[in-house]
Amino acid sequence: MDTLSYKTISANKATVNKQWVLVDAEGQALGRLASKVAKLLRGKHKPNFTPHVDCGDNVIVINAEKISLSGNKWTEKTYIRHTGYPGGQRSLTATELYGKDPARVVEKSIKGMLPKNKLGADLFRNLNVVVGSAHTHEAQKPKTINLNEFK
Repeated sequence: MDTLSYKTISANKATVNKQWVLVDAEGQALGRLASKVAKLLRGKHKPNFTPHVDCGDNVIVINAEKISLSGNKWTEKTYIRHTGYPGGQRSLTATELYGKDPARVVEKSIKGMLPKNKLGADLFRNLNVVVGSAHTHEAQKPKTINLNEFK
C-alpha cells in the first residue's frame, strides 16, 4: 500500500540556511521597520522555522538616521534605564537618544521585539545597524529587501 508520510522537519544549526540581508530604513516608521526586521532575524519568514533555533538571517540596516516617528513621539517617548544604585533611574527622550546615536534608537526597538532569553541575545548579534549608506559587509554580498513588499 502506498501512503504519504509527512514528517515535521526541525531545523538545527547544521541544516539552517542563513543569508545576509540589506534593509534600507529611509522613510520607514520605527515600529513597523523593527517588527519586520525582527521577523527576518528570527527566521519566521522561512518554511523551516523552528522556535528554539537561530534560523534567521543576518540583517544590515542602513540609513538609520532617516527613520520617522509619528505624532509627538520624538518628545514624549522615553527610554528608561537604571544605574543599579538607589535612585539611579535615568531617562532619555527619543530626540536625546537620537542625538547621541541614531542607530541605538533602531537597535533598542528591534531588541524589544526579540525573545528575552539566550536565543534573543544570539539573534541580536546577527543585527548590524549603520548610520548612512556605507557598511562594512560588502564581502558577504547582502541581498537587498524592500520592506514595503515584505510581510
